[in-house]
Amino acid sequence: MSGPSSRMLSLLSLLQVHRDWAGDELATRLAVSPRTLRRDVDRLRDLGYRVESVRGPAGGYRLAAGSDLPPLLFDDEQAVAIALALAVAPASGADIAEAATRALATVRQVMPERLRNRVDLVDAVAAPGRTRVDPEVLVAVGEAVRRHEVLRFGYGERDTPHRVEPHAVVARNGRWYLLAWDPEHDDWRTYRVDRIVPRMPTRLAFTPRPVPGGDVTAFVSARFRGSSTEDVWPCTGSVLMTAADAERIAPFLPEDAVVEPTGEGRRRVTLGSWSWDGLAGVLAGTTVPFTVEGPEELRVAVEALAARLLDAGRG
Repeated sequence: MSGPSSRMLSLLSLLQVHRDWAGDELATRLAVSPRTLRRDVDRLRDLGYRVESVRGPAGGYRLAAGSDLPPLLFDDEQAVAIALALAVAPASGADIAEAATRALATVRQVMPERLRNRVDLVDAVAAPGRTRVDPEVLVAVGEAVRRHEVLRFGYGERDTPHRVEPHAVVARNGRWYLLAWDPEHDDWRTYRVDRIVPRMPTRLAFTPRPVPGGDVTAFVSARFRGSSTEDVWPCTGSVLMTAADAERIAPFLPEDAVVEPTGEGRRRVTLGSWSWDGLAGVLAGTTVPFTVEGPEELRVAVEALAARLLDAGRG
């Protein structure tokens, strides 16, 4: 640790993240003696931070609940993380590019020169998300999630009315989605937040349901793949093609596609899709010759697609 000031910033950072800390654990994390830790805690108290002592065999510390903290202080890693997060904020899809730029300028201005130099080295150009989400809509939907409150909203161009139990807001590939339980269909549904128009709050509470698998992000990803639970494609198959063709199309294959050598200048390409017909279409779209290795469902789908394309070409 470089000195008392840096050490106190690290101590404050730990206390803000984790409510209760054992004294020995804090001392170990900071690489100081218990006596030095007690002095640093006293210094924080002198600055106005309400650090309480926790009784127990080893003793400990925590920030008092509901404390009115003095202006926030950040250690080096936190300051750089905040600056970089603000720099790439436009790519999130939330319509906060201007606000993020102003916030970044404010944060950068109060940074020590050494941190400004580190942030400036990352000259990130963030492309805006494909869709823009009104921050007020995000706040309204997020509040309903946090309060476990039934959400009413219009959806899409037709402003179709919906009434759901919101469970989570998920950012995915530059878009924001609401994961909710739809009582009318007795099933989970995902909604694009940029298409949501919130109605008046219902103030009706509901009991949250366990999300299948326990991982919200994985569950939402699985739904986009056409799977009900696991984050895997329901239909996965393999084809064989020449090494030259495989190398040519590799940059355009899905991220989870696997290309592996099989000998004699050939490559096995394994990828998945939401249906066998969909997978056949993806493979046909590569525009290179291939031979189906398996399974039989993929072979049947490719033959059916070939027949349809042949009929279409005959007019």
